[in-house]
Amino acid sequence: MKKLSGIRLVLLISMALLSFLSCKSTKTATDNPAAPGFNASGSDARAIAIADEVMRAMGGRKAWDETPGLSWNFFNRRKLAWHKNAGTCRIEWLTKPQIVEVNLNNGTGSVILNGVPQTHPDTLAKYLDIGKKVWINDSYWLVMPFKLKDSGVTLKYLGDANTESGQDSDLLQLTFAGVGVTPDNKYHVWVDKKSRLVTQWAYFEKYTDEKPVIINAWGGYQKVGNILIATERGTRGNLLPVEELRD
Repeated sequence: MKKLSGIRLVLLISMALLSFLSCKSTKTATDNPAAPGFNASGSDARAIAIADEVMRAMGGRKAWDETPGLSWNFFNRRKLAWHKNAGTCRIEWLTKPQIVEVNLNNGTGSVILNGVPQTHPDTLAKYLDIGKKVWINDSYWLVMPFKLKDSGVTLKYLGDANTESGQDSDLLQLTFAGVGVTPDNKYHVWVDKKSRLVTQWAYFEKYTDEKPVIINAWGGYQKVGNILIATERGTRGNLLPVEELRD
């Protein structure tokens, strides 16, 4: 009887463990679903799990999805007001008299140059295209941690690594296929072992490059609405002020 009871106990423990692992796996899969086109089959399971941990540390997928919009200052070069829910972005250049408001879904919008609203189709097409490309670049600098499982992304786990300031981290690699304006880029992203926040990134112009073009620390995390945003980029400067926009 003792032997039988022991077997039953082992079976019960095993069933409970399997149930726990199943629930944990289901939660990971459902609380941060990948965007359509994310290369799940080509990505490492460890890297995907870390991306989900980053999302939760930043406030969670629900909070990110429900963030209506964000405004920020891109290193004193541009001011952006991105209405995320509406799919529009207003960009004001701080170094020249130029304002572009572009619909990110269909490419329409308005352009003001030297205080004069533009109406010529060629001029509108040119500057609205510039506006969308600027939004792609500037928003990635702001919210990259929320986009680790975006369309076209392949995630790889490169192991343990230290940031330039010596923080113990997990190192992720992001490569891209068929998305953005520079799909040949590659990024390395350091995720702090304890906080699970991104604390550094490196940008490679081509995925075949061995040395990055830039390495920037990520810091100065602030609560913006219900999410966390890193406002500091090391020696590059900061993105302040960062504010939540309401529709």
